[in-house]
Amino acid sequence: MITADRKPFEEIKASVKDYDKIMVLGCETCVAICQAGGEKEAEILASELKLAFGNEGKKVEVNDEHVIRQCDDEFMADPAFLEKVKEADIILSIACGVGVQHACNFFNRTITDKPIRVVPGLNTTFMGANIDVGLWEERCLGCGDCVLERTGGICPITRCAKSLLNGPCGGSSNGKCEINKDTDCAWHLIIERLEVLGELDRIKPVEMYKDWRPSHSGGPRKRVREDLRL
Repeated sequence: MITADRKPFEEIKASVKDYDKIMVLGCETCVAICQAGGEKEAEILASELKLAFGNEGKKVEVNDEHVIRQCDDEFMADPAFLEKVKEADIILSIACGVGVQHACNFFNRTITDKPIRVVPGLNTTFMGANIDVGLWEERCLGCGDCVLERTGGICPITRCAKSLLNGPCGGSSNGKCEINKDTDCAWHLIIERLEVLGELDRIKPVEMYKDWRPSHSGGPRKRVREDLRL
């Protein structure tokens, strides 16, 4: 799940202050789960903007809409919805950074008689797991070369502060990371897990340095499934 936090209100307000018709566009998937960008959050943010501009004596029309996913064309292709987008002077997207970019591209491909400006209302943070109520923790960096089979399902790239492929380092103590004593040492967790599984032998071979080419190949990565395209 992609997690995000809402930008400071004054920053959001400044990004839309020069426009008279504002659409706050929520996204009902990842950022809705972490309560940053769903239908409810879009409605609240729209109300806050109306109140703030109203207190300044500025007449601004602020509407809120939401789609299931802003990173997928099919959920934004409804003609009635696109007419509402067309009527707005600016779209304030409270999706993740992927959703903001995709929405901007989609609107400007689809609505050709006027440019559509899309600005972000969130700061995208990481891909994480829902650990508890109101608690999300990073679990994957999207490195493109997964080692979880070797490490008992615990990612050392993401969960080790040094991203060590052969650990633990000499600084960990009592199962905690030397960088942050509130953070579990990833390699302590890995060893504990492999002991339970009876698979400690998996980390005996020295792992070679990581090949970052799959995720740092220059420019955006692309994933193609030819069987689905056919």
